[in-house]
Amino acid sequence: MSKGKKIYCIASFAFACAVLILTITLCMMHPGRVYASSMDPDSITKITQKDTQGADHNTDNANGLSITYNNDSGSVSTPIKMLLVLTILSLAPSILIMMTSFTRIIIVLHFLRTAIGTQTTPPNQVLIGLALFLTFFIMWPTFQQINKEAIQPLDKGEITQSEFFEKAEGPIREFMIKDAKIQIRDVNLFAEISGETYKDTKELSDVPFTTLVPAFILSELRKAFIMGFLIYIPFIVIDMVVSSVLMSMGMMMLPPTTISLPFKILLFVLADGWDLVIKSLVQTFY
Repeated sequence: MSKGKKIYCIASFAFACAVLILTITLCMMHPGRVYASSMDPDSITKITQKDTQGADHNTDNANGLSITYNNDSGSVSTPIKMLLVLTILSLAPSILIMMTSFTRIIIVLHFLRTAIGTQTTPPNQVLIGLALFLTFFIMWPTFQQINKEAIQPLDKGEITQSEFFEKAEGPIREFMIKDAKIQIRDVNLFAEISGETYKDTKELSDVPFTTLVPAFILSELRKAFIMGFLIYIPFIVIDMVVSSVLMSMGMMMLPPTTISLPFKILLFVLADGWDLVIKSLVQTFY
């Protein structure tokens, strides 16, 4: 395991531990009610039956996790909202990789760096950062739709949690099917493995989400490898030409990559390669 992967695993584990500790702390902090009077004992206000029932309810739930509803429309209390937000943040890396354009972008950029022949230039941090911001650029309309149709109504108490997940699933499903253009054969593969059947072969509206996500990942891997192959072709031609010239000159001990690397970098810069690659990547999602 490389040093970067070790640092990423340690940071993920530390973040998960911090989320768990903060969640337990929020659950333990449940203040009760205190009734007191500085006046004469005869002037102490009597506790109503409703307040007594509320105090008993707080006492019963002081040692556990209680889910309370602010109103009849189904909005949950603030600690539970924080718990849901922290859970989503802990699962954000998996969601970002599995259900967005990040996978295709980072694989194509890795193929590009390998084809040019620069081992660590650009570094992994730069490639991941570029892929991350391109993902936000491509997925921004989808994120806005999720915020408008699911997050804001849940925060206002207009929908329940089950309706929230249903409404949040819709824009992501639409992105996978229409924008990313998921391939039907990948959906058929996982549907056949799971023993599921669906009738809508165009819109894929009746395909379960658990089947659609792995099919989307497989489709993204296939498209990324095809684009990587096309990127490799011009650089392989340069390597072959340089190798043939060196062989004809009798310089068999001189590595061809030493001579071909400057020519590949020059070709990439003159052709404005970064604009071409990024433009082609973004246009595949529109």
